Amino acid sequence: MDRDVQDIILKLWACMLQLFGLTFAVSLDAYIDQKKRRRLLEIIVLVTCLVVLDFCQGEGTPDIMRNIFGIVGYSIRPAILALFILIVDDFKFSWIYWIPVGLNGILYWTALIPNVVITFRVEDGNFHRGLLGYSAFVISFAYLGYLMFSTFRQFRKLQNMEALIPIFCSILIVIAVLLDVFWGGTKDLSFLTTTTVGCCIFYYIWLHLQFVREHERALKAEQRIRIMVSQIQPHFLYNTLSTIQALCITNPEKAADITQQFGVYLRQNIDSLDKEDLIPFEKEMEHTKIYAEIEQVRFPSISIHYDLKDRDFSLPALSVQPLVENAIRHGVRIRKEGIINIKSYKEEGFHIVEIEDNGKGFVPDFDKPLKPDETGRSHIGLRNVKERIENICHGAFEVDSVPDVGTKIIMRIPVKEEKK
Repeated sequence: MDRDVQDIILKLWACMLQLFGLTFAVSLDAYIDQKKRRRLLEIIVLVTCLVVLDFCQGEGTPDIMRNIFGIVGYSIRPAILALFILIVDDFKFSWIYWIPVGLNGILYWTALIPNVVITFRVEDGNFHRGLLGYSAFVISFAYLGYLMFSTFRQFRKLQNMEALIPIFCSILIVIAVLLDVFWGGTKDLSFLTTTTVGCCIFYYIWLHLQFVREHERALKAEQRIRIMVSQIQPHFLYNTLSTIQALCITNPEKAADITQQFGVYLRQNIDSLDKEDLIPFEKEMEHTKIYAEIEQVRFPSISIHYDLKDRDFSLPALSVQPLVENAIRHGVRIRKEGIINIKSYKEEGFHIVEIEDNGKGFVPDFDKPLKPDETGRSHIGLRNVKERIENICHGAFEVDSVPDVGTKIIMRIPVKEEKK
């Protein structure tokens, strides 16, 4: 077999194999958005047409066929970019993008009119470009510019590196066009067609990364709901309401005060669902003190001491309050004089928060996986805090507990990694 023929078959095989594999993967991928998956499949079909057109325009091709191939190619390229834009920016009036594409296609079909050269015409084997012969290039570059702008606008707030993939693809397409213009590509495959095949793969990877990002956000939302539910326990609601009911008879003013504090506590717990980032330590302590004051009405034997020397840092919402709740519910309530000490200070590049009590203590087993029936047991709140301190703050969570003596919990949050 002729070496040139072998090279042509090899290039065609490589391109078609990538497009076939990508079509198979996209068709079976149920995780990416259905509309975006359909548009990506449409892009693959159009790119496949470009590949076939490139390989069909060899030497000896009749002028009429070269004209038709050129019309289809010039019409397809802006359409591909329009579909890329619609993947990134799902504009309500998407039909607007198709107006320039349609007018461009109509314009290039004038190449079939005899003796008329508005865009281009192949005659006697020679290519002639007309006055409007660059309309496909003008529309394509305008769409490329808008594609980069739309990508930046849509994803600038996310600060994720995968948002650069559409911009990177746009830059590659510009480079490919310049290479075709100044170098000419190969005689059977243009740089632009090859680059477009690669961009299809990059966009599929990008769409899948978007699904992963959305899945992560859903998991975080689920975790925040789980945290809130674990903190607003039915028995706490019932006991607080019972306390308020009793105070309404014996001390109405105190009942009104506790009701107000209880409302603030519930509101702050619900507000924590929206806190994906860190919150100021002062804000967390306000929430903790409200909870502690409500519990101290029910358990007057409990005293809580605050020694807050370091206040200027941030931590995940509902980090300190669950630890104090755990100390009260499962520790100091059994003591005639229950004591909880809360400290904060800075030491060796860390913000340190300590919660110490003289309760009954326990044996920490955080490394042991939870069983399905253990999600509501005593230390799920501590486990939640530990996971968030380690995963969000890249800090440390230490528990030193001795049965019948007490528990001391230390949270270490790196100063250099705090988020304000």
